[in-house]
Amino acid sequence: MGRILARVELRNPFILRSAVPPIAAAHQKKVIGLQRLGKRIVIALEDELFLVLHLMIAGRLRWLEGKEKSPARITLALFVFDNGTLAFTEAGTKRRASLHLVHGASAVKAMDPGGVEIFEIDANRFGERLKKDNHTLKRALTDPHLFAGIGNAYSDEILHRARMSPLAFTKDLSEAQVALLFDATRSVLKEWIERLRAETGSGFPEKVTAFREAMAVHGRYGKPCPVCGAPVQRIVYAENETNYCARCQTGGKVLADRALSRLLKKSWPRNIDELE
Repeated sequence: MGRILARVELRNPFILRSAVPPIAAAHQKKVIGLQRLGKRIVIALEDELFLVLHLMIAGRLRWLEGKEKSPARITLALFVFDNGTLAFTEAGTKRRASLHLVHGASAVKAMDPGGVEIFEIDANRFGERLKKDNHTLKRALTDPHLFAGIGNAYSDEILHRARMSPLAFTKDLSEAQVALLFDATRSVLKEWIERLRAETGSGFPEKVTAFREAMAVHGRYGKPCPVCGAPVQRIVYAENETNYCARCQTGGKVLADRALSRLLKKSWPRNIDELE
């Protein structure tokens, strides 16, 4: 905040997804604001210019002091300031992370998928959003058009806290269950915001990851559930997976994993006791 952005160095031209205004328009502009738009990070500059960054799954931001060098292979862009450099990196080769430079608040708003912030609504509004269409709870919580920025990892933690199946349908929830899920969503997000802020302190966030040792189920396939001790299960799809506890969330039922259940057919375990 308050620093002058000397220049933006594009190390990979595909990171920039906008053409007007040109990226050079951001050079020598002061940073006057920072905000989050769903999962996007918005850096407000003078003259109503906004840098909008989406890290996607593998994107990261690293703060480099002095002559510290950025990791050459994975650096997509450098934001050079008078007191250091912000490196925008992305592991892997798929290049899903993105950078836009837009002019005017209306242009930023146009990039908003429309999901509501969970701490800005009450249980009634949450229920209305949740039941807007009939989806699984996992899909509804991670839909950026419904809720802002919850994502894969924290949806697993929320559903475990609420003791609900990720594949339960939104239309089937009672008012009491909606209220329970609302409370679980707020409490899980609040706890992790506080935990990660305390961990970071006044420094720049390092080791940013969706996998945390203190999580109950996310990324803990095969490890014991902290509530009941049963091994955490998973459903794998595309490049994501859903983690859950069968005993706590699905009445002991092991949910079908498309690839494995097809392979194992009749040998696929139907409940958690068959696994143990």
